[in-house]
Amino acid sequence: MIKLFYAVVFGCILALGLPLNAVSLWILLRHHGLRSPNSVLMINLAISDLLLVIFLPMRVYFYATGTWPLGRTTCLVVTLLFRDNIRSSSIFITFISVDRLLAVVYPLRSRHLRTASNAVKGAAVVWLYVLLLNIPEGVNMSKHLYTQNDTICFESVHSNNPRKPFILYFQTVVMIVMLAVNIGCTFMVLRTLRSHLNESAKVNNKVKVMVIFAMNLVIFIICFLPVTFGSMTSLFGSDITAFVCLATANCCLDPLLYYFSLDAFWRKKEDADMRREMRTNDTEFS
Repeated sequence: MIKLFYAVVFGCILALGLPLNAVSLWILLRHHGLRSPNSVLMINLAISDLLLVIFLPMRVYFYATGTWPLGRTTCLVVTLLFRDNIRSSSIFITFISVDRLLAVVYPLRSRHLRTASNAVKGAAVVWLYVLLLNIPEGVNMSKHLYTQNDTICFESVHSNNPRKPFILYFQTVVMIVMLAVNIGCTFMVLRTLRSHLNESAKVNNKVKVMVIFAMNLVIFIICFLPVTFGSMTSLFGSDITAFVCLATANCCLDPLLYYFSLDAFWRKKEDADMRREMRTNDTEFS
């Protein structure tokens, strides 16, 4: 019965996450492009979520039927994609928090740092970091899966594996550090918004700015931390499937970040269109 419940949960996440992230990615690429660091980070975050969600049907099938007919290699790939999503999403969300911090607290001094080219370079480093971590993890997981029955996949990967690589402990430390960075950014921006803002750092809607930081913290606390610490308890054979469900739900929460950021984008776009139209009219009448 519990496996059927997991299948339903993953199915609901699939039904919400696939269209939300597909539409979000289309809007980001079509209307925003790679013209700002914030949009570059969000595009990569949407790509990370899509890579996770398109393979969710395999998890749904496994927990609905209790069998895994796709072999060890497919199991390895799907499991690594899940871990890649947790790592890349947590980093991109942290980058978004730092970018918003610089835009609000240090708008002038951070202009040379907050560029689309620097964001692209940062995203490339993130993906390289994630892929490099796949190498030792993939080797360790493949050795463990080789000793398991072909019909077993995710449960054998997440539990009863006596050989936990150093990377697990390293990732836990990294996650704690990123959470601390997000908390620090949130408090610094909150303090700035509560104080007097000069014209260069004027923010039209303080509530929506803080919602972005609040969403980042919620995603970290609800989605990322439980599965990170749960992976440590799996040393003792604990089942962490419930934590995996929570972590996977981050692909449904991330589009909220796009909404609150894109709202400001639409206003800027409308203002720019209006100014362009006014200049055109002035030229025609001159």
